[in-house]
Amino acid sequence: MSAPRKTILVLMLMLVIGFAAIYQLTAGFQAFASEDLRRIDVARQPRTLPDADAEFASGSVTRLAHALRKDGRVAIVAFIYTRCNAVCAALGTEFQQLQHTIQEKKLGDRVRLLSISFDAADAPDELARYASSLHADPAIWDFAAIPDARRRGAMLDAFGIIVVPAPFGQFQHNAAFHVVTPVAQLARIIDFDMPDQALAQALALSRTAPQGQ
Repeated sequence: MSAPRKTILVLMLMLVIGFAAIYQLTAGFQAFASEDLRRIDVARQPRTLPDADAEFASGSVTRLAHALRKDGRVAIVAFIYTRCNAVCAALGTEFQQLQHTIQEKKLGDRVRLLSISFDAADAPDELARYASSLHADPAIWDFAAIPDARRRGAMLDAFGIIVVPAPFGQFQHNAAFHVVTPVAQLARIIDFDMPDQALAQALALSRTAPQGQ
């Protein structure tokens, strides 16, 4: 075999290997970003969330997994902190619209909204004031915080939320809608500017998700 032909064959083989590697790393070219890959992975294999004590705006303290099982509805979860005036404001507006849709279409027996603060300063009274400012209906939209720093960190990791301290006591953080089943499994991650898709996914899962006891 001539040298030029060998070179061509080697190059073709390298292209095939490279193509196969990219196909595998991008889940069949469905995604090129690690965030997209994470979302695809969660959709394929729902992720069981770590449990932790949660303080709710009502003042009650209970294990988050127990609260989800006891409630029995699929939850659309977003992470916030009450002093945020940037992305959290957008999340609040989207949740207000979702609350309106849930009320209007009488879906409150199937879907709920849950905002979880990652700020250690957000005690129940702060959460309650924040909920009131957003006109949250407690039957549909609840607020919680995880006081234990280690468990809070584990929860953020499970959801894929990155929180970076910023000047003046603020935080930089990513945002998304997280669809969580009644048995505390993260089943879908949806862009926070796609609330209709988040609600559709939650409703679909409400028909199939196993109910907790």
